[in-house]
Amino acid sequence: MAKKTINDFKQMVEKGEKIVWLTAYDYLTAKMQEKAGVDMILVGDSLGMVSLGYDTTFPVTMDDMVRHCQAVRRGAPNTFIVGDMPYMSYQKSDEEAIANAGRLVKEAGVDSIKLEGGGELIARRVKAIQQAGILVFGHIGLTPQFMGQIGGYRAQGRSAAAAMKLVEEAKAIEEAGAFAILVEGVPAAVGKAITEKAGIPILGIGAGSYTHGQLLIYADMVGMYDNFTPKFVKKYASVGEVLTKAFKDYTEEVRKGQFPDDNEHTYKMSEAEVKEFLALLGK
Repeated sequence: MAKKTINDFKQMVEKGEKIVWLTAYDYLTAKMQEKAGVDMILVGDSLGMVSLGYDTTFPVTMDDMVRHCQAVRRGAPNTFIVGDMPYMSYQKSDEEAIANAGRLVKEAGVDSIKLEGGGELIARRVKAIQQAGILVFGHIGLTPQFMGQIGGYRAQGRSAAAAMKLVEEAKAIEEAGAFAILVEGVPAAVGKAITEKAGIPILGIGAGSYTHGQLLIYADMVGMYDNFTPKFVKKYASVGEVLTKAFKDYTEEVRKGQFPDDNEHTYKMSEAEVKEFLALLGK
């Protein structure tokens, strides 16, 4: 399977083909997603909550992102990978934003970086990173790195004025040079309007069915992350329940002495070698 490029995504949009996007944070998950044929993988800063156990995405560092992006790249060498810019890795200055984005490309081999927000400052950062030769994915709507300002993990754009602001932010991010935008946690009507007015691919997560493609956090859609489940998530499996049962069964069998079975789960020696071994022990 050849890795898709921005030209492939543009052609998919033109043909009306939906783009399939999932998050991954480790080698094995990325490997399975590539086998499944997803178009893109996002190594999101959501790894802070899903993989590292934080309550928010704020503590995630550039080193965390580089290490996890490297693992995902090894698992999915033929898939387009987007790496998240963690909190405060791009807000301070254009120079710092370019340097950190460059780390994800140079050290981890991502195809694009993603950053959150739609204001004037973010547009400047998008432009600077893009002009440095790095593909930029925008992200507007429910942006976890701005949850203090937006009042937590709440849907955005639910008033006419707020919806128009998101449409304007999408246009500004596009004009700054982003090659695509993720729209999160907005009414379907808003996702539709942004998509129809855009000249670049618009991906949605909780933004309705009208966007050019969809993203889900893999741990949500397979039932592994159970701290909370967003309204827009559809569970395609209950992997968390399966794993918990397996761990319980293993625990019970070890404590009862049922595992390992000496015939099925252990290595063997020939009787002659056993006899010689015992003789050596007895010397």
